[in-house]
Amino acid sequence: MATSSPQPRQLSDADRATLAILASPLLAGAPDTGESREALAQRCDARLTRLPLDRRRALSQAIGLCGSRVGVLLALGTPSRFAALSPAQQAACVQGWIDSPIPLVRAAIQTIRKLVLSVHYAHPEAVQGTGFAGPLHTRSPGVAWEGPLPERATDPASDAESAGDDGRQAVARGSSRPLRVLPDVGAPDGVIVPTAVTAPVARRADAVVIGSGAGGAVAAARLAEAGLEVVILESGAWFAPAEFTGDEPALMDRLYADGALRTTDDGSVALIQGDAVGGSTLVNWMIMLRTPPWVLEQWAMESGVEGMLPAEMAPVFDRIEREVHAGIVPEEAHSANNRIVLDGARALGWRVQGARINARHCLRCGECGIGCRHEAKQSTTLTFLPRALAAGARLYSSARVERIERRERDQGSARQGTPPLKRVHATVNGQAVTIDAPLVVVAGGAIGTPVLLQRSGLGGGGVGSWLRLHPTTGVMGFYEREIVSSTGIPLTTMCNEFIRWQDTDYGFWIETPPMLPSFTAAAMPGFGAAHARQMARFNQLGVLVGLTRDGAERDRSSGRVRVSRNGAVSIRYRLTVEDERRVQASLAAMARLHFANGARAVETMHGTPRTIRRPEEADQLATLSVAPNRMALFSAHVNGTCRLGTDPDRSGATPDGERHGVRGLYISDGSVLPTALGVNPQETIMAVSTVLSERMVSRHRGVTGA
Repeated sequence: MATSSPQPRQLSDADRATLAILASPLLAGAPDTGESREALAQRCDARLTRLPLDRRRALSQAIGLCGSRVGVLLALGTPSRFAALSPAQQAACVQGWIDSPIPLVRAAIQTIRKLVLSVHYAHPEAVQGTGFAGPLHTRSPGVAWEGPLPERATDPASDAESAGDDGRQAVARGSSRPLRVLPDVGAPDGVIVPTAVTAPVARRADAVVIGSGAGGAVAAARLAEAGLEVVILESGAWFAPAEFTGDEPALMDRLYADGALRTTDDGSVALIQGDAVGGSTLVNWMIMLRTPPWVLEQWAMESGVEGMLPAEMAPVFDRIEREVHAGIVPEEAHSANNRIVLDGARALGWRVQGARINARHCLRCGECGIGCRHEAKQSTTLTFLPRALAAGARLYSSARVERIERRERDQGSARQGTPPLKRVHATVNGQAVTIDAPLVVVAGGAIGTPVLLQRSGLGGGGVGSWLRLHPTTGVMGFYEREIVSSTGIPLTTMCNEFIRWQDTDYGFWIETPPMLPSFTAAAMPGFGAAHARQMARFNQLGVLVGLTRDGAERDRSSGRVRVSRNGAVSIRYRLTVEDERRVQASLAAMARLHFANGARAVETMHGTPRTIRRPEEADQLATLSVAPNRMALFSAHVNGTCRLGTDPDRSGATPDGERHGVRGLYISDGSVLPTALGVNPQETIMAVSTVLSERMVSRHRGVTGA
């Protein structure tokens, strides 16, 4: 839980004082922790240590605006300081900012609101007030949908697909295996440890892979097993399973990009990306879904992608699913939150499916988003990375890659057919690390990859453009029974009734998220007493999320990633009109699912939430505004900024994954996806990386000199 240990200051004394004052109306009615508002502001400050400098400055400006006479004037029409207002006036002022017609004002208050509420509900006393029982490894199972399922003497045929190599249920039967650490080649103590760096390093390799998530780890394993000497550079730290303690705020800060505070420039979309060895596979919700056939066909027709049509990708998907031990979740293993999707869709006659997840012997603890201490989740740290290391690869963690330098041009290649040499510059533990290699694979994700290319002078064309997010929002249902969405396997069902909405290839689908207290407090709309009442019903809260396949207006780039001259990263994104229509339609569909399961009321995630109590009112939700910071949007699917294609002006890489005009520089992560998928991307990224890596090996067999 939260600690009060001293932290370096990120905000000025004036900002902290103003933040303490702003916190009072936001937390009116919230559980009393005995903590002063000044102490809360200090903890908010400490929460910002991993936030980039330009983002901290933006937060400082937001605090300054809301504490100023101008800010109050914009909300109440009176030029007064916020601190001089009465409590009732302060609450009215906050509501005025939330409902403001000025996007900048809405962005400012929402940034402050989410920070204050998430930090307050990280405090142990506040958590206790929600009814959250705590991490499963500290207690006994309390509901039917957590803990291991009992073994069966003989599993029925319906579960055969999910049986493991030893014939046991692969997903949720049997106790977890003992905690262990995987062996590393040449490690005398038999544990996997990233290569230690205590002095500057300069070395050669056949290939450098930058990133260790779904794309990078797969590429590293395929290249190393083909006989190449591979070096893996990962920006995040490596964590042993025992470090996944269930401490939500501490682990969110350590395991996610920007300390889990990454957003678009205007703060309207929260971007949830892993930043650790294993990337987002370490913290995702495990669902394995194949790329829809019409999406693969679109890639071939519109982007010139070859060899990835449905029939060609089917055996690749089969292979990936075997390698990550993907299995069907047994019917009796679904959590109450997932049953809202499954039972509600069945009652309504909608298409719905139980999902495959990459897990073995899952304890259904609900902590997938903050790391699996039980080694059930088959992230790349348990699958592809150990294979790469066993084949001789070396891993450097906490390696901040600064740039890629072209050391020689094509005409200077040492051997005919060998790509020109490139030098990768990184910093590990304050030490310079430089790796020379003819092959470089960039797999830093759809934000990190274009940023690195641009900082290296290798951007231009389509690099950084065509950002796709699967924009996601939620609808909450309030029940008389326990849902306890903080536990159980987070995501085991998918309603795809609207995946091809109105007979188009662009629609939305409905899933469930895990809801831990601090995350829920930030996601829950509103403030003050109304917010506190909803948090007090934490265990009766059911949450559905609607994910939209963005890009329906195919010639429009919804977003982009750019690096400014001073090095700041800019992430811009706006829904198009067609994408807005789909997001709005998802609100009505989620409401219907809730009511089909007996919810007594449902509520949107608008700044001023819309609450309805009858299914006949559901269509009203489809008319609500989804303008920036009117309604909470987030995305854990950040793709598309270096997409595959034949046109260098509209894509970042060739259909084989090679950066246009730079021989031997490849991209292998979610950024290469030519379009949004319409399904969760983990399996697609792994499959595409497999295809691109094997083409790379075939094309550059002579790179090792063997």
